[in-house]
Amino acid sequence: MRVDEFDYDLPGELIAQHPLQERDASRLMVLNRATQTIEDRAFRELPHILEAGDLLVFNNTKVFPARLLGRRKGVTAQKIGKRNPARGEFLNAEIEVLLTGQESEDEWQALVRPGRKVRTGEVVTFGEGELEAEVLGRGAYGVRRVRLRAREGPLQDVIDRVGHIPLPPYIRRPDSAPDREAYQTVYAKARGAIAAPTAGFHFAERTFAELRARGIETCEITLHVGLATFRPVHAERIEDHKMVAERFEITESAASAINRALEGGRRVIAVGTTSVRALEHVAGENDGRLVATRGETELFILPGFKLRVARALLTNFHLPCSTLLMLVSAFAGRDFIRRAYQHAVAERYRFYSFGDCMLIL
Repeated sequence: MRVDEFDYDLPGELIAQHPLQERDASRLMVLNRATQTIEDRAFRELPHILEAGDLLVFNNTKVFPARLLGRRKGVTAQKIGKRNPARGEFLNAEIEVLLTGQESEDEWQALVRPGRKVRTGEVVTFGEGELEAEVLGRGAYGVRRVRLRAREGPLQDVIDRVGHIPLPPYIRRPDSAPDREAYQTVYAKARGAIAAPTAGFHFAERTFAELRARGIETCEITLHVGLATFRPVHAERIEDHKMVAERFEITESAASAINRALEGGRRVIAVGTTSVRALEHVAGENDGRLVATRGETELFILPGFKLRVARALLTNFHLPCSTLLMLVSAFAGRDFIRRAYQHAVAERYRFYSFGDCMLIL
């Protein structure tokens, strides 16, 4: 399959730049695969659309302030000059370091921009010098290996203080203090993601109360969203694309809840594409069953993949030609998803991280 088979046109004004004031106020498009029909609903109707006995599986990863804006050691703000602040490139910042994965207590994988300015052995400073990153070497996919040093206090606390929430590039504004809560699910627990599992943004505390009242079960797993989720597909044939490994964990209680649902013929509904990848990776290695485990997955789900666990999917709208759109197309079929996206554009749905969502049944 060619990458351009997953392309579509999207007016820029439909890309949501800010979250709604109320998380559960978004719109919900419901796709029924059996009837090939599309319904326009509200997310607040979700507990009444689902059935008693359904099991929703959430990804409880937590985004941390992984975007560090700084300058090469010895370079002053006066030497840098003005930069475009549209994406949080402040006047005293010349280098962006995006932490993508922790290797040890102080060594990380990171993307550095602009990479040509920073050579191995150089040091980048952040804030008022309270954090430094020394570039140790290069890796695959443009990733660098860096060693972080905090001037004072625990390293994690310093990262939290000087770091920025890594809003996606299509959100054309700097991050702000409210984004630390808004770009996070209300049930986020396991720190480690550099992008949010955005299908979960729509759930408020009252949503969970309504789900419980209707006999709909929930459980949580973890997949730390990293490079694999948003790295573009550069190969012409999507089968030639290789996913970057992302860390996951499934607990004994979650595995038991999912297996009970499967054995009882009840629907397992994945909240987000990241939940699907973790579930299907583990099921693929254990003859269709879930087991308590942790590890890494490079699973690439594209049309033709046989899903073993997820029977329904709640997801946001995804970028053209992305691996996420390919996963959703594997779930519902390319033609049906193409028609659904055309409908979403015509009906002025809000797209991407802070946008509306769809439920595929």
